[in-house]
Amino acid sequence: SDKINKAHLFISLVKERQETMIIVMSKILQFQRKFFLTGEESDLMPMVLRNIADVTGFDVSTISRVTNSKYVQTEYGIFSLKFFFSEGVVNEEGDVISNRSIMKQLEDIVNNEDKSNPLSDDQITAELKKLGMNIARRTTAKYRENLNIPPKHLRKMITKS
Repeated sequence: SDKINKAHLFISLVKERQETMIIVMSKILQFQRKFFLTGEESDLMPMVLRNIADVTGFDVSTISRVTNSKYVQTEYGIFSLKFFFSEGVVNEEGDVISNRSIMKQLEDIVNNEDKSNPLSDDQITAELKKLGMNIARRTTAKYRENLNIPPKHLRKMITKS
């Protein structure tokens, strides 16, 4: 009877874990609804573990454990649950913009720059500010490095006339 009780306890713990995962994933789905509809990374809303903890009633450490090393299959690919969490920046209008959205804009700016005269991090920062994304030059450099975009002097293409 002891082994049967342990087996019942094990089964109930597995069911509880499954229910917790379903609750957490459904809240992530609600929070990131636009991304799940479009598949565009720039549509991800800034979201931290605390956001999900607040709406589920679970502790932040529980949310962290539930999302760690877990994946979700979508029509846009397979994503780590940690992928859906990112910090945000408040723009001039007071809206919160995901750092992923800023990184996408940074990437677009670099892709469209004059390859013979690439932009410096200060110039990229100024371009982002024109788009309402007020971030520091150091943050621009960090995002550029995260995107594996080399610094200005390594992006310069020599053109022969």
